[in-house]
Amino acid sequence: MSKPGVRLIAVTAALATAGLTAAPAATAATVTETAPTTTAATTAPAAGDPFYAYDGSEPLSSFAPGAVLKTRTLQYHLVGIPTPLKAIQLLYRSTDAQGRPSANVTTVVRSLTGDGSKAVSYQSFYDSLNPEDGPSRAIAGNLTLGGVIPNAEALFMAPLLAKGYTLVIPDTQGQRANFAAGPEYGTNTLDSIRAATRSAETGLSTGTRFGLMGYSGGAIATNWAAAMAPAYAPDVNRQLVGFAEGGLLVAPAHNLKYVDGSLVWSGVIPMAVIGVSRSYDIDLKQYLNDYGRQVYGELEHGSIVDALGHYPGLTWKKMAKPQYADANSVPEFVDAVNRINLGSAATPTVPGFIAQGNGGVLEGTFANPPGIGTGDAVMVAGDVRALARQYCATGNGSIAYRQFNLLSHNGVPVVWAPLAIDWLDDRFAGRTAPSDCGDIPAGNSLAPEQPVPAS
Repeated sequence: MSKPGVRLIAVTAALATAGLTAAPAATAATVTETAPTTTAATTAPAAGDPFYAYDGSEPLSSFAPGAVLKTRTLQYHLVGIPTPLKAIQLLYRSTDAQGRPSANVTTVVRSLTGDGSKAVSYQSFYDSLNPEDGPSRAIAGNLTLGGVIPNAEALFMAPLLAKGYTLVIPDTQGQRANFAAGPEYGTNTLDSIRAATRSAETGLSTGTRFGLMGYSGGAIATNWAAAMAPAYAPDVNRQLVGFAEGGLLVAPAHNLKYVDGSLVWSGVIPMAVIGVSRSYDIDLKQYLNDYGRQVYGELEHGSIVDALGHYPGLTWKKMAKPQYADANSVPEFVDAVNRINLGSAATPTVPGFIAQGNGGVLEGTFANPPGIGTGDAVMVAGDVRALARQYCATGNGSIAYRQFNLLSHNGVPVVWAPLAIDWLDDRFAGRTAPSDCGDIPAGNSLAPEQPVPAS
C-alpha cells in the first residue's frame, strides 16, 4: 500500500470526528424535492417519507431505467447528526429481481476537491430486511440499529472524497430490502450510476469514469453490477474502470451449509430465507416448522445486527418441517438460489480486485463441509477462488485475487479497504491492471443446485 493511502486511512477517523464536532453548529437541512414536472419542499426523512414513493401521473414503466424521478439536497449526517457536507439524493427508475419496473434511491456526495471526472459507486454492506436501515436514510438523518452500519462505512468513504472522487451510494437492496437478491442489487447499482450522470445537480456526466467498490453485502452488489453491465447497461459498462470487492457471496446454497450450526453467523440462514422469499414472491414459510416460523417472524424486519450471535447453533434442519430437512427438497428454494448464483452469471469485461478471508474459526464457524470447505465465517473461500478462476478462463485476464488465511470476515476490511482504494487509483490513472490468473488455487464447483425428493 502507498504511503498516501496509509495517511488517508489514518485521517479518516479524524475527518469523521470533525464532522461530528462541527455538527452542533450546523443548521437543519433545507431539502428540495423535484419530480419530472414538479418541485416541492419537504423535511428530513422519517418512516413513511414521501420522497421514496413514486407518485407521478405517468406509469413507472414509461421511464427508462436510470431516469431521475425526484431530487433533493440535504446535509450529510453521521450517526444522526448533520454535518456541513451536502448530499444529493435521487429517486430513480430501476428493475427488480423479477424484471419489473421499480423505484429506488441513491445518494451522491460531491468531493470538495474533485471536478466530476471520476467517481466511485460505493455499495454498502448494510445487510438488512428493513428499508429504514438503508444508507440513504442514514445519510439523511434516520438512526436505526441496523443503520449504524452505513454510518460506520464513512471510514471507508472519507479517503475517497479526500482523493477527489465523487461518491455514488445506492440503496442496493431496493425499497423492500430484498436481502441477498444479487441480480436486483446489480440493477439498482447500475441504474443508480445512470441516474447520477443524468442529474445536473451531481456534477457528473456520461463522460465520468466510475469504479465499483463494496465489501460483503456491498460486494454482492459490486460483482453483480460488473457482471450484468455489458448486457443490462452497456452505456455504464463503457464508463467503468474496474471493480474492487471483498468478502463475496457466490453460491448462496453453499454458504447456508457452511454457516449451518455456527456460533455467530447462523442467523443469516433465516435472513436469506426471508430475502429470497421476498425477492421472488415465493412462500417458504410453508416449509418451516413452528420454531422456524417464529424465527422468521423475529427477523422479518431485522438487520444483520439482529441476527449475528442471536441464534447460536441454528440450522436449517431445526427450522424446517421434518420432510424438508434437506433444503434442496424445497423446489422454490433450489430455483431461487440458482438464480442468485454468481457462477451462472456473465463474466465482467472490466478489471477486478477480489479479496477473501479464510479464518472463519475466529468468528465461531468451524465447519468444513465436503465440496465447500472453509471460509471467513460466512463467505466460502473456495467459491470465491472458483469464480475468480472462472473469470480468468472466460476472457477476463485482469483479475487480482488476495486470500487472507488468518483473517475472518470482520477482520479483512481493515486490510482490504486501503488495498482496494490503491487498486482503483491505478485503474483511474490508466495503469495496466495486475493479474493473478494462473496463480489462483483451485476452488469449488459452482454448478447449479439439484433438487432432491422430500423425505
